[in-house]
Amino acid sequence: MTDRENIDTKIGIFSFFAGAGFLDLGFDTTQGFETLFVNEYHKPFMEIYKSSRKGLNIKEPIYGHNTNDICAFLENGKSNTLKAYINESKKNFDLVGFIGGPPCPDFSVGGKNKGIEGDNGKLSGTYIELIVRNQPDFFLFENVKGLYRTKKHRSFFDDVKLKLISNGYYLTEKLINAIEFGAPQDRERIILIGFKRDILTDLGMVLNGLSILKSFDWNAKTLYKAKDILAKSWPKQEPFSENEFRPIPIGIEKKLTVQHWFEKNDVENHPNSEHYFQPRAGLTKFLSIQEGDDLKKSYKRLHRWRYSPTAAYGNNEVHLHPFKPRRISVAEALAIQSLPNNYIIPENISLTNMFKTIGNGVPFLAAKGLAETISVYIKKIKSTEIKYAEIISK
Repeated sequence: MTDRENIDTKIGIFSFFAGAGFLDLGFDTTQGFETLFVNEYHKPFMEIYKSSRKGLNIKEPIYGHNTNDICAFLENGKSNTLKAYINESKKNFDLVGFIGGPPCPDFSVGGKNKGIEGDNGKLSGTYIELIVRNQPDFFLFENVKGLYRTKKHRSFFDDVKLKLISNGYYLTEKLINAIEFGAPQDRERIILIGFKRDILTDLGMVLNGLSILKSFDWNAKTLYKAKDILAKSWPKQEPFSENEFRPIPIGIEKKLTVQHWFEKNDVENHPNSEHYFQPRAGLTKFLSIQEGDDLKKSYKRLHRWRYSPTAAYGNNEVHLHPFKPRRISVAEALAIQSLPNNYIIPENISLTNMFKTIGNGVPFLAAKGLAETISVYIKKIKSTEIKYAEIISK
């Protein structure tokens, strides 16, 4: 190991569309990263962000919590302020990065599917424009798989990448699944990461002209292969019976099950354990749905000895407790998102906002895995371990 590699890299993070801060938390709990600026337009989400971080003893961002519409940062006054923050950060940190997952229902087949023409879809373009204008050393962009897989939206995604490349970024992308990082959830998301060309050369890498980072190891911090995990003999559907004991089946991965995370986070004694929607009607329907029947758009009952489907608690999607005649609680939803058990949402927040921000968030273990993967890549460049990798891969 060289002296250069021994020197810790200080990396400052500017977070946009932060929600309740799940993605940020992954970076802040990874050595070398510090969140410096947080932007979240929806004030209840920002309230959750600030309260939960205080409970986790994470220091406040030095440039504060901002609730402006992100479009405001393309206007002269606020644009200049943001640029000043970034320039100051570059004096005190080795690298400065942007992270963000713009609201994604306009790119989701199960959502609005309006694409770039939708209000939320336009925010993806705004985030990219913000990157181009402010030139962070690197960025992370997160969105639903529909942006990557759907022909209707793929052209927009390709245009985004061309714009970033023309503005000096080398890119790498992957459709990840949160389950690969240990979260108990089958949740696919497209991740696009870019590094400025001059930053890579300053770190010691020799580049070719392809603008694609072939040497970026997306599996550096994954624990499983999604294909292998999903192919296991998981239990299917079983009759619902309130509080009935069911032994763990043979041949599954217990650490990826709903029940493991409920126990791990002690959800019954969590401060958010009583926060769940009470049915105004339909209790009979709740009782009729089998444990593990999660194939419908709504009224999905989780199986205790299986991973959860994607945590999506809006658009009338209802997830039911495996063996209780009710919807899952906020504490249980946080566990499914692999949050630490001391992550708490203040009780004055409405149930709608609690569940909406949980469903919007990047699972914590996936966020941490991505942060660690970026860290590993930077360390390998600094150590010259992958100095000529881009040329070799050409």
